[in-house]
Amino acid sequence: MNRYEVVIVGAGIAGAGLAAELAGHVSVLLLEAEDQPGYHATGRSAAFWSETYGGPLIQPLTTASGPWLREMGALSPRGELYLARPADVPALDRFVIEFAGRVEMERLSPERLRARVPGLADEWVEGLWMPSCRDIDVAAVHQRFLKIARQGGADLRCAAPLQAAQAGPDGWRLMAGGESVEVGILVNAAGAWADQVAGIAGVPPIGLQPYRRTVAQIEVDPPAPGDLPVVVAMDGSFYFKPEAGRLWLSPHDETPCDPCDAAPEELDVAIAIDRFERAVRWPIRRVERRWAGLRSFAPDRLPVYGFDPAGFRFFWCAGQGGFGIQTAPAAAKMAANLLLGRGAGAVNPAPYLPDRFR
Repeated sequence: MNRYEVVIVGAGIAGAGLAAELAGHVSVLLLEAEDQPGYHATGRSAAFWSETYGGPLIQPLTTASGPWLREMGALSPRGELYLARPADVPALDRFVIEFAGRVEMERLSPERLRARVPGLADEWVEGLWMPSCRDIDVAAVHQRFLKIARQGGADLRCAAPLQAAQAGPDGWRLMAGGESVEVGILVNAAGAWADQVAGIAGVPPIGLQPYRRTVAQIEVDPPAPGDLPVVVAMDGSFYFKPEAGRLWLSPHDETPCDPCDAAPEELDVAIAIDRFERAVRWPIRRVERRWAGLRSFAPDRLPVYGFDPAGFRFFWCAGQGGFGIQTAPAAAKMAANLLLGRGAGAVNPAPYLPDRFR
């Protein structure tokens, strides 16, 4: 029977990042239920890094992740533009106040707004420009984490779902993929399945809720400008961004669902197209493909990192919502510090500890 100091359930961006931080310090096994890591949320990301996305309590993790991502060459210039109708201006005002002094931003007049996004409908009266937003090479980040983990001695086992977990005085005895494993600390980085993993281990669930998010790749005529920013409606009704001469378009949907291999609904794609056509005068030539991913949130919509108070050797690394990739480097370092008993590091972990649910 194999013995590891830490077993991480889930080899998506959260699990891979934590494995990269831990490998070389403790023995690590990454367990992945699918045939390949990153199949669900990680592999279906809209792939941009936005310091404001997720709100003020997520921003420190995002900003602290920037240097690592820039150093590895995973970020490329993009910029982000929020669009506001007259009814949205109060929300835009609050947004500016929330991030004042944290994130560089500039309010745009209607004229300057249309200079950045030609063809906008007349209803958009103000914009908020944030130059720090970047495209992010999600696959490169994920693979870098896995490579660092392997170089540090971590093992990766795919097609190995967690089937049983029995707590003992010195840790856990697990059954995964038909094989038995002994481990000191069990890390739950299972994404949308995190509450299910907790149930297998006999740990009370947190109340994580998976949501489906839809994206369609569309071709417009004329083609989308390559320097177009990420464009987001202030009311949360849509966003779009350029991608290799096409546009990735989402209705910004959050449909509650069970953990699953998410698939797009035709109605959600139709809603996205309708909102897009009302927002800009860019004829759509065709919808080339569509997909959906899962985003999992705790009840307070903040991620959960740390040892569960119900069991010292059960560690949460879950609930990253839609911001798991852009926060992954800093979150992994913070989680490793908590797990290894180090100091707090660059980001205060207090808002993310699982104690808040017990």
